[in-house]
Amino acid sequence: MQLVDIDGVFLEVQPIDGPAGRAPLVFLHEGLGSVAMWRDWPASLCAATGRAGWVYSRQGYGRSSPVADVRGAPRQHEGGTRSGRLLPDYMHREALHVLPKLLARLGLQRPVLVGHSDGGTIALIHAAHHPVSACVVLAPHVIVEDVSVQSIAEARDAYQAGDLRQRLGRYHNHVDVAFWQWNEVWLSPAFRAFDIRDEVRAITAPVLAIQGTDDPYGTMAQVDDLAAAVPQTQLVKLPDCGHSPHRDQPEAVNAAIALALATLA
Repeated sequence: MQLVDIDGVFLEVQPIDGPAGRAPLVFLHEGLGSVAMWRDWPASLCAATGRAGWVYSRQGYGRSSPVADVRGAPRQHEGGTRSGRLLPDYMHREALHVLPKLLARLGLQRPVLVGHSDGGTIALIHAAHHPVSACVVLAPHVIVEDVSVQSIAEARDAYQAGDLRQRLGRYHNHVDVAFWQWNEVWLSPAFRAFDIRDEVRAITAPVLAIQGTDDPYGTMAQVDDLAAAVPQTQLVKLPDCGHSPHRDQPEAVNAAIALALATLA
């Protein structure tokens, strides 16, 4: 594990060895994810695609720096950092401010972005504004649906009254920060207007979107609307698959991604 300083925030970063000369995979985790929560899937995908990789935890997740006063009033600090509750633009800030600086620090140009859920959304926003070799998204969010909000409200109940906090504690140094920064912004009334369908029309790189038919956090409208906005999108819809295709059907997911990236440098 490495810690990379981005404007005074230390981000947990893990490299995955692979052959030089091909665009590396950069993994962007879900709303409650981290380097550790990916488990061994990034390494298996790097092997399947013949590429090196980089995995990192966003601020407040995994072993990265926490967010101060995560349930307090949002505050902007000198240098561009924030504290307090996340605002509805949090994925744009990650995609357009944090990720470009991290890629520059790692010496990465035109990577293949591989994002899951929130990470998929971040990947799409970044690809709409910065050059990438390709964008692979698993269960991304391009709009906010009622089913998403309902499932996130149920996650709040499981965190407060069930064992979700204990299970997440194995993956995050600051588990309450990790949970509440995600949960409270998604359940805020202001976030219901989140919609990137027009923005992603600017993506010129190849896009592969993978969605499970049994995803409790989003319907097929997420990837269908993405494909309508970005015509070069390839869709893979997996039956008997939930919100985490890389865990539910890793072999099918790896095969689909390897095929999509086979002709790319």
